[in-house]
Amino acid sequence: MNPEPSGLFPEFIRSLPMVERPVVPLLGWLLQATEAVAMFYELPEGADLAEHVHGAQWGVVLRGVVDFTIGGETRTLGPGDTYSIPAGVPHSAFMHPGTAGIDVFADADRYSAVKDA
Repeated sequence: MNPEPSGLFPEFIRSLPMVERPVVPLLGWLLQATEAVAMFYELPEGADLAEHVHGAQWGVVLRGVVDFTIGGETRTLGPGDTYSIPAGVPHSAFMHPGTAGIDVFADADRYSAVKDA
């Protein structure tokens, strides 16, 4: 069963294409451009993201708590905290249940939208 949006994001954000789920259960909406992609997301059940690398990423936590390890340094982030991950730097995260935020990726093809059935 898919989780329902919390109402954190306004309707015009929730009207964006849904992200092809990199993590389940994730609610995510994509704003794609040729230069980058932004993902507005909610993780009702949280997620444990294993260490990985990709292009540059910037994000902000809007709700909840994220334990982020970036380049071997761990920080606990809460609402209003931002993070920046340079391209190619290993990172992982434990996103506590109820976390929501915005991630912007320099890799414009990092995520794709769910295809219509």
